[in-house]
Amino acid sequence: MSIKFYNTLTNKVEDFTSIEKNKISMYICGVTPYDVVHLGHARAYVTFDVIKRHFIRSGYSVNHIQNFTDVDDKIINRSIEKQISPLELAKTYIDDYFVQMNKLNVLKANEYPQVTSMIPQIISFIEKLEEKGFAYNVDGDVYFSVDKFSEYGKLSKRKLEDMKVGARVDADSKKKNPYDFILWKKTKENEPQSVSWPSRWAAGRPGWHIECSVMSTSLLGDTIDIHGGGQDLIFPHHENEIAQSEACTGKIFAKYWIHNGFVTVNKEKMSKSLGNFFTLKDIFNTYDPRVVRYYLLTQHYRTPLDFSNDGLNAAQKTLQGLDEAYSRLLAIVSESDDNLINEDLIKIQKQVKEALDDDFNFEKALSYLHELKNLILNNLSSDKTGYLKQAKWLFEDIFEGDLGIRLIKNEINGELSILLEKRNSARKNKNWKEADLFRDKLAELGYKIVDNKDGTSTLVKKI
Repeated sequence: MSIKFYNTLTNKVEDFTSIEKNKISMYICGVTPYDVVHLGHARAYVTFDVIKRHFIRSGYSVNHIQNFTDVDDKIINRSIEKQISPLELAKTYIDDYFVQMNKLNVLKANEYPQVTSMIPQIISFIEKLEEKGFAYNVDGDVYFSVDKFSEYGKLSKRKLEDMKVGARVDADSKKKNPYDFILWKKTKENEPQSVSWPSRWAAGRPGWHIECSVMSTSLLGDTIDIHGGGQDLIFPHHENEIAQSEACTGKIFAKYWIHNGFVTVNKEKMSKSLGNFFTLKDIFNTYDPRVVRYYLLTQHYRTPLDFSNDGLNAAQKTLQGLDEAYSRLLAIVSESDDNLINEDLIKIQKQVKEALDDDFNFEKALSYLHELKNLILNNLSSDKTGYLKQAKWLFEDIFEGDLGIRLIKNEINGELSILLEKRNSARKNKNWKEADLFRDKLAELGYKIVDNKDGTSTLVKKI
């Protein structure tokens, strides 16, 4: 079965065919580092992390580029508030991005270009658009003329003539059309010179959309396999990327477009203006990043994910159950064996792959992981050593390999072993009060005891 997924450009699920055999060029829009990363960022980058993992595990080499918009009005305004340079502010939040994504076990991109590192290429790209008649200069500000690009709106399925109806334009607007967008912004008098560069139009900085077109075409080529990001980027950002890229190169910008759904709170889109905004730092103060990653995979990537503490608590409880099954398996099996021969296990392995092949259905893949957990628990007391070895390998392969959720491997040190041994001895002698004391002591150290049917006990680290 080939990989197929929903292409926003065509509004249908399509079989994937890469431009170059067994190689994928993928550009994912990155963050604007003016603040700490939030749950919406986590959903996007965990989504594309699992997608990337699946491509790699399906035999593709993935060249993944993800940008940082390190020059932006929001960065400049925030830097003025904090009385530091815009570039220093951006670096602070870029560093925060990597800290939080590492906690979520998100694989790194091949490159993370920044706007400030691509200024000459951006200027050259805008010059080409101007020379081809797609851009115009008004007093040092350069705009893209959407009227000149006949396919404008093909990604968002908006018709330019319909958008113009009722559109409001300020009396002093420099734009010829209200939907024209800026490519180059002339530096204002009160703006820092550290984020201003000379150009043939005026000293200034790039507009928001142009950077991604330049970075993608410069690092991956004029036409790429996959471009992705959150649904909020479809219009105007990705629509504008298509217009300026294809106007400049005369080629298709991206064959496939993938967009993940919003994070909502009480069915409303998460945003600072609504006061329902959750940073990863704050969430990680209460919930293990493993729980957050699991939670983000419980809904299909294209559907909205409604955030709630109840949802995270349910994810934590479910993940704890998976950890317990794995810990009990580890107590029995110490070696792995990747030669799957059991039909039930082969079936689950195949079902997980088919779920991910079919529009990256994380939710369905998780359901098969739970089927595997039940098979493991039902066979723990058996003498099927070979079966359990295979089950252990498959559990690890799906859990960490496909879904990218870090495995908990308990490091049982001397103190823990002694306490567990004393607890089991008290339990064997029916000294329940003493057994409870050792159980409580282990709980204080962050471990839960799981009693097995054969009289043994397994320690599981609590999350």
